Amino acid sequence: MRAVFRFLFLAPFALLLLGFSVANRQTVTVFIDPFNLTDITLPTFVIPLYILVVGAIMIGVVVGGSSTWLRQGRHRKAAREAARKSAALKAENDALRSQVSAGAPVAGSGLPVSRPTA
Repeated sequence: MRAVFRFLFLAPFALLLLGFSVANRQTVTVFIDPFNLTDITLPTFVIPLYILVVGAIMIGVVVGGSSTWLRQGRHRKAAREAARKSAALKAENDALRSQVSAGAPVAGSGLPVSRPTA
């Protein structure tokens, strides 16, 4: 089912990207110099417009995804610590349950252990 939804989302996107690429095949000159300095010659590139736009989108996705991943690091760390603590508490709970079912007093509880009468 996920594959169908993925296809239904990606197929129109791919068709739009293909149409954009076919419509914008003309070449453009990309200047690296934003101030138009005459004493320094910086490289220029002549590339098709669709490569420039798609490349800028791809760079934006990678930079945005990396930024989000780095900012969420503390949440991933908290989740790992919570999982570790949960596993330790589950192990302690299982140990205490086995002690109670065996009829042994639970150390450090200070509470009387009620034993079933037969």
